[in-house]
Amino acid sequence: MSQPSAPDTTLREQLVALLTDSNAHQSFDEAIHDLPAGLRGVKQDKLPYSIWQLVDHIRIAQSDILEFTRDPSYQSPPWPAGYWSPDAAPADEASWQQAVDQIRQDRDAFVALLNDRDQDLYTPFAHGDGQNLLREALLIADHNAYHVGEIIIIRRLLDAWK
Repeated sequence: MSQPSAPDTTLREQLVALLTDSNAHQSFDEAIHDLPAGLRGVKQDKLPYSIWQLVDHIRIAQSDILEFTRDPSYQSPPWPAGYWSPDAAPADEASWQQAVDQIRQDRDAFVALLNDRDQDLYTPFAHGDGQNLLREALLIADHNAYHVGEIIIIRRLLDAWK
C-alpha cells in the first residue's frame, strides 16, 4: 500500500481519540470508575435497565461490530434478545470484570485496525451492504457514547456520581 496521506493519518488519529479519550463526554472507563458493586444491578424506577445491563450491552454490541468488521463469515446475535442481558446484575465480580475487560480489549483491537495502514477506511467490505471501516468506527463511538451517558445518568439518580 502507498504511504497514507496527511488527511488519512489525521482522520485515523481522530477516530482513535474518539474511541479512547474523553473529549465532549466522559469515557467508558470514567463512567464506571469507583462504581460501588452493589449499584451495578439496581434498576431505577421507570428505567428498563441497570448499569450492568448497559455495560453488557456495550460489550456485546462492540464485539459484534468488531467481529463483523474482521470476519466476513461472522453472524450477529439475534436482535434484540442477543444484545441485552436478562439479568439486572452480574453473577459475580468476575463476570463484571470479564465484561469490562472485553470492552477494553475489543476497543483496542478495533483501534489496531484503524492504525493498520493496510486497512482502507473507505472501501466497502466485500460482505455486508456497504459498510466500511470508517462507518464501523463511527458506529462504535456513537453507540458507546450514548450508553455511557445513560450509565452516568443512572449513577446520578443513584447519588453515585461526582
